[in-house]
Amino acid sequence: MTIKTATLNGVATIEIARPEKKNALTVAMYQAMSDALVAAKADPAVRAVLITGQPGIFTSGNDIEDFMSRPPGQGSDSMESPVFRFMRALLDCDKPVVAAVTGGAIGIGTTMLLHCDFVYVSDEARLAMPFVALGLVPEFASSLVVPQLMGHRRAAEKLLLGDPFTPEQAVECGIANAVLPAGEVVNHARRVAERFNSLPPGAVREAKQLMRGPQHELTVNVIRNEGEIFGRRLRSPEAMEAFQAFFQKRKPDFSKF
Repeated sequence: MTIKTATLNGVATIEIARPEKKNALTVAMYQAMSDALVAAKADPAVRAVLITGQPGIFTSGNDIEDFMSRPPGQGSDSMESPVFRFMRALLDCDKPVVAAVTGGAIGIGTTMLLHCDFVYVSDEARLAMPFVALGLVPEFASSLVVPQLMGHRRAAEKLLLGDPFTPEQAVECGIANAVLPAGEVVNHARRVAERFNSLPPGAVREAKQLMRGPQHELTVNVIRNEGEIFGRRLRSPEAMEAFQAFFQKRKPDFSKF
């Protein structure tokens, strides 16, 4: 299994477990995470969700080979692909979602954190959103949320240049709550998730809805717009050059574009 799920003491855990591939996400893994989030939302025994990875790696983002062989469709079809089902399931989860970032978080490994309620980051983690370097564009409403959190100029460093950032910078800009030693991050995140066992679940759900409500529809529209452009970019000559360079282990050459 590449996605492990378990429910214990009111916490539904979604564990990305593909360390031999740096937890790179396949279409099947997106579907499994989507199904787990939907199930957690429907289960009255679940009070919170915990998303985590493996020691030293949260996720390196999309498995490029899998993604290129089964890319999301274009137009309305793209919203039905597993990656967008996962995005919508995380966005629509009305229970608290806690992320334990156990190591590197690349691409959607970082952008999914924007839609979690609590984020605790290992001191070994490095975060990055290198979409443009791959000939692509930001996804998961990061083009909306990251500038809101950081301001346009710092967001440009992260989204246009793809500059990586440290756990401390993630806290400073509001993506994460705290940095913890690598060996403590998962247990701390679980303790936070378990606190919801002693809180009234209806009040928690409605408070979260109020917090997210004013921007929910806008976020959905931005995800849709990003997805349409992302799909076009995925088939662009620039992206083809970037992916070929990745597989050939060389630097891409964009001088001809």
